[in-house]
Formats: sequence, C-alpha cells, structure tokens
Amino acid sequence: MQTLSTPSVPVLPPAARPGDPLARVDTPSLALDLDAFEANLRAMQDWADRHGVALRPHAKAHKCPEIALRQQALGARGICCQKVSEALPFLAAGIRDIHISNEVVGPAKLALLAELARHADVSVCVDDGDNVDALAAAAAQADTRLTVLVEVDVGQGRCGVAEPGQTVALAQRIRSAPSLRFGGVQAYHGSVQHLRSRAERAAVCGQAAGRAAAHAQALRGHGIACDRITGGGTGSAEFDAASGVYTELQPGSYAFMDGDYGANDWSGALAFRHSLFLLSTVMSAAVPGRAVLDAGLKSTTVECGLPAVHGRPGLRYTAANDEHGVLRVDEGCAAPALGEVLKLVPSHVDPTFNLHDVLVAYRGDVVEAVWPVAARGLSR
Repeated sequence: MQTLSTPSVPVLPPAARPGDPLARVDTPSLALDLDAFEANLRAMQDWADRHGVALRPHAKAHKCPEIALRQQALGARGICCQKVSEALPFLAAGIRDIHISNEVVGPAKLALLAELARHADVSVCVDDGDNVDALAAAAAQADTRLTVLVEVDVGQGRCGVAEPGQTVALAQRIRSAPSLRFGGVQAYHGSVQHLRSRAERAAVCGQAAGRAAAHAQALRGHGIACDRITGGGTGSAEFDAASGVYTELQPGSYAFMDGDYGANDWSGALAFRHSLFLLSTVMSAAVPGRAVLDAGLKSTTVECGLPAVHGRPGLRYTAANDEHGVLRVDEGCAAPALGEVLKLVPSHVDPTFNLHDVLVAYRGDVVEAVWPVAARGLSR
C-alpha cells in the first residue's frame, strides 16, 4: 500500500544572523547600535559611581536579559522589574538581585513573588497595610523572606503614601512580620522625566528629593534605619544622583533613548545617544512625494508621537496603520527607493520593545548578535 507524504510546512527563517550586513536584515526589525548603546551604559554607570549611588537599571524598558547582564557587568547592583512575571527570564539568565518597583496584589502574584525569593534577593513596594499582611502571609507560606520598601508619592500622583507618618506606620508593620524585612523607601517621580527644560527638571527633582528626605527623616526619628532611597529615571538621574538624598537610581531608557526623551534638553553633564532603531523597508513608492514603509502599529507604538526617520532629512513619518507607515517627502528632498531600508527612532522604547521577539545587535553595518526579548508579554 502506497503512503502519501505530506509536504513539510515552511519555517520562518530568522530576521538576521551574526555576520549579516545590516541591509539584509528582514524588516520590520528592532535593531541596536552597539557602539552608541555601550557608550550610554558607561555614561550612566560612571555618573552613578562618581556620586556614590547604586545603579539599578529598569528592565521593563527592554525586557531583554542580555542587556541586563551587560549593565551588571559594568557595575549595576541589580535590576528593577515592574511585574512579577517579568522577572522570570532575568532570574533564569542569572540575575540575582531584583526589585519589583511596584505594588503586588492578588494570591497568584504573591505566591510567585514569594517563590522568587527562594532564588534571588527580591524586594517589592507597598503603600497599604493590608498588602503588608498579604506579603507576610505569602512569604511565610513559602518559607522565604521578602524585602519590602514603602513607596512614597513625591509628586507623581500615582502609587505611594503622601505623609511621613504613613511611612512610619507601614515600616513598623513590616518590621513586625518575621517573613519580611524593611528595606527603605521608593521615591520615583515619573512625570518629571519628560519635562523638556533642564531648569524645570532640576526644580521638580529638588522638590521630590525634599519630600523623600522628609519621609526618611521621620523613619530615623522613630529609630528606623532608612539606608535605601531608590528612584530616579533617565530624565532625572543627573539631579537625583547629586541630591545627596537618593542612594539608588532606576533609569531604563537611557541605554536606548527615544523620540520623547530626545525632545528633552540634554545640554548638561549627562547626555545619551540614540542607539535603538526600527528597521523598515520601503514597500511602495508609486506616488511622487510619498512612500510607504512596512512598519506600522504592530511594530511601534505611537502614544508618545509618531516615529522619526533617522539620518534622512526631509522624510517625515506621518501616519501609522496596522502594517504600514506612510512617509511624506519634503519638496526638493531625495525620495527613498523601493526596497530601501530606513532607520526609524521609536517615540517610546518600552512598549515598542514589547512588540518584538528579538533585538538585532549590530556594530558598524554588520550584525553582531541577535538577542531574545525574553520577557515580552510578561505583564502579570
């Protein structure tokens, strides 16, 4: 009896391989200029070292363990993650100091958090006494111990307690639980990161540092040591490190930059280069003055604005559809050719990373490595 064979289904080849020229990378692909990236890592680590503060970069920005390992190799203390599940690929890669810079609520998340503490030094934030009790119960059930920081609201208007007395009460509650240890305070101000002028950022950072210091002083006034005051971001690190208040910085986007951060004034002592690009191919050039790219909303987010075309003045990304990006060509400027690969600067790196499985790392015009974005989609 004759057996009919079924043709094998084609397998999607990788977008790039080490040694490929950049022009041959299949698109849309997220790509990292290693020279600029490494310069950014050194600049922030040197700044932290110069001011005697620890650097704990935020991994939510990139969700890529290889990046965290390179930051750690330069001297970073550990990493931040924003969600418990997000920490798992970093733990698997060997990162052993992880701060969940967020509140964690719900039995499943608390159980996973307590289990993480079996394998790494794990810390987490609280702003509610009932959450302290739930953390203590989960850690006791797992026979582990969690480090807990009180989150204070220094102007962000999101999570965190406002009054120093609340911080003291929560710290006392943490200290009374055998399965918990009090770790200090988190004082992060998110909206200051995107204030455009340096003077305005400096002023708001000064106010935030003053509020954080008041909470720490209240703790010390009650005999509670507050050795860790963590916070800061890419836009505020210049001022937070020099404040004399913060002991630890949590920047993330500095390694890559994006269109939104690029709009800030970086004329001070700390500045960074664009290292992250979205490679996109011209798929249509049928109409003069217009070109269409193969990168749209499924390749880059637009909540902070549309991406910008890098290194090609006169080309403007004007509309993002699901699978298309529409370019306008200014009068008198050279139009891109059909099949030409352009570099786009994403407007917001964090959610753009979350749209991609891999990151193509290149030096010069040659692919050096392809790194998994292993925590993509881990938002529980």
